[in-house]
Amino acid sequence: MDELTAELAAAAWFEVVPIRVLVAADMADDYDPGQMSILGTVLIGALKRLNPGLPQETVEGVVRTLTHPPHPTLIQNNRWFHTLLTDGVEVEYRDPQTGETRGGRCRLVDFDDPLANDLLVVRQLTVIGSSGKTIRLDLILFLNGLPIAVIELKDPADPQTDLTAAIEQLDRYQDRAPELFVPNLVRVVSDGMLTRVGSITSDRSRFMPWRPLVDDGGNAPTLEALIRGLFEPRALLDYLRSCVLFEEDARGAIAKKIAAYHQFRALRKARASVLAHLKPAGDGRGGVIWHTQGSGKSLTMLMLAGALIREPDLANPTLVVITDRNDLDDQLFDTFAAGRALLRQDPVQAQSRDHLRQLLDRAAGGVVFTTIQKFTEAQGVISDRANIVVLADEAHRSQYGFVEGGARWMREALPNATFVGFTGTPLERDDKNTIHVFGDYADVYDIRQAVEDGATRPLYYESRIVKLRVDEDGARVAEDEVEYVVNADRDGASPDERIRVRLESLVGAPERLERLAAFIVEHWEKRRAAREGKAMVVTMSRDIAARLYEQIRLLRPDWHDADDERGAMKVVVTGSLDDPEPLRGHVRTKAARKRLAERFKDPADDLRLVIVCDMWLTGFDCPPAHTLYLDKPLAGHNLMQAIARVNRVWGDKPGGLIVDLLGLADQLADALATYSRAGGTGQAVRLVQDEAVPAMQSAFETLRDFFHGCDYARALDAAPRDVLTVYLGAIDHVLGQDDGWKRFQKLIKELATAFALAVPRPEAERIAPHLAFFQRAAAMIRKRLADGGDRPDSRARQRDIDAAVRQVIGGAVDADDVIDLFAVAGLDEARLDILSDEFLTRVAALQQKNLALETLRKLLNDQIRSTERSNLVRSRKFREALEDALLRYTNKAITTAEMIARLIDLARDLREAQRQGEALGLSAEEIAFYDALADNASAREAIQSDTLRLMARELTEMVRRLPKLDWTQRESVRAALRRNVRRLLAKYGYPPDLAEGATALVLRQAELSTANGV
Repeated sequence: MDELTAELAAAAWFEVVPIRVLVAADMADDYDPGQMSILGTVLIGALKRLNPGLPQETVEGVVRTLTHPPHPTLIQNNRWFHTLLTDGVEVEYRDPQTGETRGGRCRLVDFDDPLANDLLVVRQLTVIGSSGKTIRLDLILFLNGLPIAVIELKDPADPQTDLTAAIEQLDRYQDRAPELFVPNLVRVVSDGMLTRVGSITSDRSRFMPWRPLVDDGGNAPTLEALIRGLFEPRALLDYLRSCVLFEEDARGAIAKKIAAYHQFRALRKARASVLAHLKPAGDGRGGVIWHTQGSGKSLTMLMLAGALIREPDLANPTLVVITDRNDLDDQLFDTFAAGRALLRQDPVQAQSRDHLRQLLDRAAGGVVFTTIQKFTEAQGVISDRANIVVLADEAHRSQYGFVEGGARWMREALPNATFVGFTGTPLERDDKNTIHVFGDYADVYDIRQAVEDGATRPLYYESRIVKLRVDEDGARVAEDEVEYVVNADRDGASPDERIRVRLESLVGAPERLERLAAFIVEHWEKRRAAREGKAMVVTMSRDIAARLYEQIRLLRPDWHDADDERGAMKVVVTGSLDDPEPLRGHVRTKAARKRLAERFKDPADDLRLVIVCDMWLTGFDCPPAHTLYLDKPLAGHNLMQAIARVNRVWGDKPGGLIVDLLGLADQLADALATYSRAGGTGQAVRLVQDEAVPAMQSAFETLRDFFHGCDYARALDAAPRDVLTVYLGAIDHVLGQDDGWKRFQKLIKELATAFALAVPRPEAERIAPHLAFFQRAAAMIRKRLADGGDRPDSRARQRDIDAAVRQVIGGAVDADDVIDLFAVAGLDEARLDILSDEFLTRVAALQQKNLALETLRKLLNDQIRSTERSNLVRSRKFREALEDALLRYTNKAITTAEMIARLIDLARDLREAQRQGEALGLSAEEIAFYDALADNASAREAIQSDTLRLMARELTEMVRRLPKLDWTQRESVRAALRRNVRRLLAKYGYPPDLAEGATALVLRQAELSTANGV
């Protein structure tokens, strides 16, 4: 396995799609590496074919337009070019028949007939950038001569070349040759098994995994899933037109957002469901899309809307987007307004019931936003058209009243509409009405999938109840009232106002708020010291929010500033000038609240802490936020939506911390049960705990139990170099356990996760030296003994946790300072031949038998891998022997000592095989072909060894005379070689019934030899 393996596999998968694959050297006449990497001949041919009425000079003018981007930055030019790809280039020309001046658009892509486009993949393309620097791309996909996708591949067997390195390499290419990326749709990195996709503005955290769009049992490599699922012509054009969005912030910074695999999958499945259920033939139930909070549900809605608008079968539909709150309506409307290019029209918000009726009473078209409350009275039939699609956000019975009320009257007003429900939380088991209106799930993307994919960060829970100092009877009353309000919220009912008022007076008692403020200040300052970011405090009422602000202000006056453009702390609530002080001082206009949102979302802005009541708890994304203080009774989906405010991806943020100040553990458990029983398999909170410290201590105790019988603690008070034998003993202990290395990594990750959350408590500081030892030992093993089990994706996930750990224990986990295990064990491979008797004897004599076993296994694996680069048959033989021995050892059929003996024998066999070639007087290249010819026992019996030697030498010379530039991809060269090999076999009397198999094996060996410089 090497990088070429992934490249050849990708080429084969592209050809199956089918998309042509060429090597750059085979297309030198059609390509100028200095012309923005556009294939001029292919592009002109496609433009003429797609626009038969355009004169030649107009076509040439379009090419000049495409090769001269008008803007100063790459992202501006990429946005400009994307518009040309989807809408065409505006042209004006003189009709050669009539002489009249005509206008129109020159199509760059045929969206009506995807197979009519020219798709081509080029391997190893060289591009000279505007910087004058040259880059060489593994794979690049051209659409009608335009480079729309770049794929950077890495060796799947090399743990040092992970996908992060591939992303960094693409970033360097983009800096050196920005012209190449002007037409770019996606950037892809892959090692064949692991694949991630990003846009030209995506950083490492925004390169998302790509998985199969349909369940294939998990057997397909992800690179194959990407090629089949995204680059298939119909899917590619669907993605190009429906799944790209450019967002520009207040400062003018542009971010290009593209659909992750789950968003693309949901779009296609929901669109198919809508078309299948259109009335009058269908039942109007387009299905429910459950995508967990933070996974881009709003963008999925926008992309689906754009796809439905362009769907010919819907004949210019009207889309109605429904929410249940004004702030959600505003937030979702802002998302759609920013994506108006996808909608090809401006969305409109209904300002009143009458305005809504006017917007819906139309012949066709339109994207209308409204809240469900505008349907709170019967209005009769407004439109009976069947090409109306309702997209309902947060489709829950408790919000919509499907039995009677808004949702019922909405259906009566639009009797032939098709309804699609979107939700960030699963439907409850007894929610028959939602299913009755929307149908079953069209697509599910739960929180487990989102966390695994990196679409969201995991959530962690910490209970820090700030209690009232009241007598037992008073405490029971308070607890009962909290439970009453929570249960009412869970059931979708409004609790008795008298109970809520009394509960607010208890929760907002001055003494409690004083202690709550002191806790938040102390806790938040420590959290910020360990990890910079933002925090939200959720209070029960607007009044409590304002008074809590005043208490914090007394403790930290420098956090306060009356100017909305300054200050580290703000209260965000609605209200009026009639509200009493101190609440009135926090009442702002809608525009002022929007400006505060911009400040809070900006990681560089000093606004670090916001206190809210209801606002910003749903539909509000602030990626830098990592801590949420929850002081409000919530349950069910309301609770899940609130805590998901801190699960957004941001840099190396390992997760979001929920600090429960009121005692909502039971309610959280109930919500988790709903998540696991409603069709998904994920957990909303990965580590639910009463306190972070006990979880850390539990993980620590588990690790100490793992080291039972090994006194590693002797190393804690001394430098690693002074206690190397302790490290060797500990590592030998790890490797001697059943699945020890795998379990050890898992246990360290669990401890590090809890540790990062517990920082900077004293208990965490006491555990830090132990964690440092564990991290050092793991780094030692990774450095010298890691194999394919230590995958790049797992190291990338660990990197986020390590970043927090390093802030506390400094350089203790720096792998660069780790001691070399071989040097410590006296096995310096730089001075010893690993196949020599001396080396094998010293390994067998090692006191640490498990370390000896892993050392031999790793070195033999490396030796076989090295052999694979030159000798196909021999490497296969030894690979099978090694795997057989490992299987026997894993199944306890042989002991550690017996396994070491087997590996030593295998090493000696490897050495003898090398000597065999020397005895035959053959070079390494010649012995490879000798082994290929002698692989069959019948052939060895039929042909003398001397004859096989002559054949091997002739084959070697034959391959050396082949063209040097990727001859394996030139079918004419391959055919000629195949003929010559067959003639050679016949010339020397090779058994005819074995000739075909020998020919195929020799060709594979020839390909391998040429790839490695023979």
